[in-house]
Amino acid sequence: MTVLVCSDLDRTLIYSAAAFALEGPDEAMPRLLCVEFYQGAPLSYVTETAAQTLEALARAATFVPTTTRTPEQYRRVHLLEKPPAYAICANGGHLLVDGEDDPSWSTAVRSRVAAGCAPLAEVQEHLIGMGGDFVLKRRTASDLFAYTVVDRAALPAGWVDDLAGWCAERGWRTSLQGRKVYCLPASLTKSAAAAEVARRTGASRMLAAGDSLLDAELLDAAAASIRPAHGELHDTGWTSPTATVTASRGIRAGEEITARLLDLVASE
Repeated sequence: MTVLVCSDLDRTLIYSAAAFALEGPDEAMPRLLCVEFYQGAPLSYVTETAAQTLEALARAATFVPTTTRTPEQYRRVHLLEKPPAYAICANGGHLLVDGEDDPSWSTAVRSRVAAGCAPLAEVQEHLIGMGGDFVLKRRTASDLFAYTVVDRAALPAGWVDDLAGWCAERGWRTSLQGRKVYCLPASLTKSAAAAEVARRTGASRMLAAGDSLLDAELLDAAAASIRPAHGELHDTGWTSPTATVTASRGIRAGEEITARLLDLVASE
């Protein structure tokens, strides 16, 4: 029986130094493994224990990194000794097969998105109009969605809620993750791409992990899931009958998530 394990990356499995949330004496800190460099500098880490568990998980199941990162951003991450056969990028906008973008999937996604929401250019224009000193950067990803990097301390009260309401009227949704505010078409989902991977692999069961509202549909679609005790889902109190929550926060939660997923696979 093939078991599919779809997991978000940032602040679920991998962590920047700003997201470690480590407490206690220095001598009690875990050993870490750097899994991503950006412009020659180390950026993202897992604990060594989590890295070993991920290798075991990839041997026992079909492990699928499932991220809002673009394919270019995803390729900077080296979680496993052997790269996974499948990866879901751009929140489901790209399906990578053996590291290469599947053009048929990308074409189908873009057709579905174009038919179901306002164009990206309209959202970009609105974001420019809502700008202020708290906006540090504006970006688009794969010509599918937009995101804004903000100064969280200076973010005006109600700004994200106002943006969310405007987006919802146009078939878009928002997500606040760290310093990034994402605006994505409502039809652009990780769960749709995960269902496609399940179809291709013949998987009879899916497990999932994630920390943001963009992961909620994926976690709901899974037979069992786990989320960390931090992040957007935690802050909003999101729950599900099939979801569990880690006892730990930060990078130790990532270690707990990998262990829980492996236990679930072993129990099949």
